[in-house]
Amino acid sequence: MFAPARQRFSKTVKLRVRYMRNQVRALVTSRNWEFCIISIIVLNAVTLGLETSKPVMNSVGDWLVLIDQIILGIFVVELALRLYAHGLKFFKDPWSIFDFVIVAIALLPSTGTLAVLRSLRILRVLRLISVVPSLRRVIGGLIAALPGMGSIVVLMALVFYVFGVMATKLFGEAFPEWFGDLGASLYSLFQIMTLESWSMGIVRPVMEVYPHAWLFFVPFILCTAFTVLNLFIGIIVSAMQEEHEAEADANRQAIHDETGQILEEVKALRAELKELRTAVRQ
Repeated sequence: MFAPARQRFSKTVKLRVRYMRNQVRALVTSRNWEFCIISIIVLNAVTLGLETSKPVMNSVGDWLVLIDQIILGIFVVELALRLYAHGLKFFKDPWSIFDFVIVAIALLPSTGTLAVLRSLRILRVLRLISVVPSLRRVIGGLIAALPGMGSIVVLMALVFYVFGVMATKLFGEAFPEWFGDLGASLYSLFQIMTLESWSMGIVRPVMEVYPHAWLFFVPFILCTAFTVLNLFIGIIVSAMQEEHEAEADANRQAIHDETGQILEEVKALRAELKELRTAVRQ
């Protein structure tokens, strides 16, 4: 007699817990909540910047510290709500782990030997990356582009090494400060690749001694500044496009899963209502 009632009570509790979790999940994923968290992060960035000013700290330092503590408390509450809403799935999201680590660092004591951790409080500003979707896509695209960028870095290293050895042998005697050894040559070539004072600062003085030096520097600039660096841009753009498509697929899958979960809850409610009707008739 008591077993069906206990089962109904257990199901009711589970449904209520699931309902509350869904409500919290809807809250922490809403745009208004996101806007509030972004505003708090920006406010925290401003207060942390003001703490670097001695006159400001002398006048309103206590208030800034209090605001900082309140904001940290808000971050802890927000993180706890997300943990409750998502459960163990929270730790499957890299951005959630990133937020967890940032807040955990802020909670560490910043006195004694750990006083250096006070400077790490500014890392809270990086939470903007995890909160703003466009920033998440940018960082995700950069991370996805790392394997392809590694190949380009190897290619650029080979190009620099070849041109560095050639520059040392060709111009080292006349210009030891720029091309006296391989290290100096590589640094000078890096400056030339960035197009920072490359013409009047390095190439034209070299051409006064070696008139045909342009036959060396022009191909180098074409190979690096106009070719290899553009490969970086191409790989990053391609990776960001793939990241955007993957996020769109994930959103569609999330909507599908949420719809299925709602249907299951509706079926469970119908079954419970049916059991209650049967119990009332008996």
